[in-house]
Amino acid sequence: MRHQIPWPVLLLAAASCLTAFAQSSGLPDIPAPGQRPEAANAGVISFQKPITQDPPASGTHDSTGQEPQNNPGPELTMFPHSQTARYWISGQTNTIFQAKPGFHSPYQGPNSLDNAGEYKTSLVETLFLGYQPHHSLRYNTDLLIDFESAGGRGLGEALGLAGFTNLDVVRNPNLGTAPYIARGGIHQTIGLTSEMIESDRDQYSLATQVPVRRFEARVGKMGVNDFFDVNDVATDSHLQFLNWTIDDNGAYDYAADTRGYTVGGMLEYDDRNWSARYGIYAMPIVANGISLDWAFSRAHGQNWEYELRHSFLPGHKGTTRILAFANTAHMGNYRLAVQDYLAELTPKPDIISVERFGTVKYGFSWNNVQEITENLRIGTRFGWNDDHEESYAYTEDAQSVVIAGDYAGARWHRPADKIGVAVVSNAIKKDHQNYLKDGGLGFILGDGHLNYGRENIVESYYTWHAWKGLFFALDVQHIDDPGYNRDRGPVWVEAVRGHMDF
Repeated sequence: MRHQIPWPVLLLAAASCLTAFAQSSGLPDIPAPGQRPEAANAGVISFQKPITQDPPASGTHDSTGQEPQNNPGPELTMFPHSQTARYWISGQTNTIFQAKPGFHSPYQGPNSLDNAGEYKTSLVETLFLGYQPHHSLRYNTDLLIDFESAGGRGLGEALGLAGFTNLDVVRNPNLGTAPYIARGGIHQTIGLTSEMIESDRDQYSLATQVPVRRFEARVGKMGVNDFFDVNDVATDSHLQFLNWTIDDNGAYDYAADTRGYTVGGMLEYDDRNWSARYGIYAMPIVANGISLDWAFSRAHGQNWEYELRHSFLPGHKGTTRILAFANTAHMGNYRLAVQDYLAELTPKPDIISVERFGTVKYGFSWNNVQEITENLRIGTRFGWNDDHEESYAYTEDAQSVVIAGDYAGARWHRPADKIGVAVVSNAIKKDHQNYLKDGGLGFILGDGHLNYGRENIVESYYTWHAWKGLFFALDVQHIDDPGYNRDRGPVWVEAVRGHMDF
């Protein structure tokens, strides 16, 4: 018999356990219905996140990039970064070792999480380069390019969980570990006033001062989640949580190839206390494929977001983001796939057989970060999509509810250390449930049967700042009803992470 562990007990146990360890250039051919033109690359997932350097470096820098001696603080990179140079050079490596014991599983299907005990390691390395062709505070231009290498495997080949346990995973070994261009393009600021405010210099924006009111435009290759649905408590698998549906909104099926990147553009307006942004990006040719459809007239992902920098608690920081997205692509419909199966037109429900151009999938998200004390922050997300259409670019999730918190270690004299705890509950709708129950396969899920239940996950971590840009972390996750299936699980996943910023 399967025993359910109360959620409060899991939260306390996880927290206590961790704290104790103080492209193609031409227009692609139209894919024929029922065919995957890149079957060898389908079913591959990896979503690398930006480095947020959380917590931010304290103090200011002089022209040499060194911190003044009268304002000491923890050094968070192996080498100092100049605040005045016209170039930017930085990088990171992130290594994650994960293991799980065997778990209860009366049956398995092609896309089930393997119930045997196993361990896997992933490695992601990134080099960030930037250049400012001219010095202009009001009309700053950044030329940016990032090179990346990703290798290793995920537990169970990253199948069987909507909220998979490692955001860094590249599942298809055919992609290899050869370096590739992860991001590259132009970032242009257009100031609407001469009044300036301080801005953090990083790999995405080299300016240290920006106009209070401004437009910012970006064109090129990028990660949509670098700029949309960002949550300071839960957005960075390199220093924070590892789970897909905690670091991202699981119901946000944002445009991306299998590595998590796409090509497009975005325009953002920033004012003193609020911002608004719009982005349009290329969709993959097939669900979770590596190649993008360059015909924006027939396939694209649109994103709108409003950001209000306002706190619910006086004297503390707070930000709320409201997001909407609409994807148009060669997608299928779960209800139609089941209807064809019941009419004996297919041996089992097959989402590929009902894919059509012009299919639209849409959704919404609410996202908030609230500072409670100087060291304690709470992050929340709620995401929803219509889920009649095929899950296409991120994961198989129609509704995701997250509450997460982190606490900095200043009280035990380790201000760059951090402990975090999060709970996420994921769900899919009836048509999607019926599709999986009748034996249909998505690009992540498919046990051959389904006794439906919400996929509930608890994750906790402790990140230890060892020296300069070197960080280590212990992480544990507990998953109830993996793949929305009450017949399987629960699953425990333990992890050790090593991270270096330079």
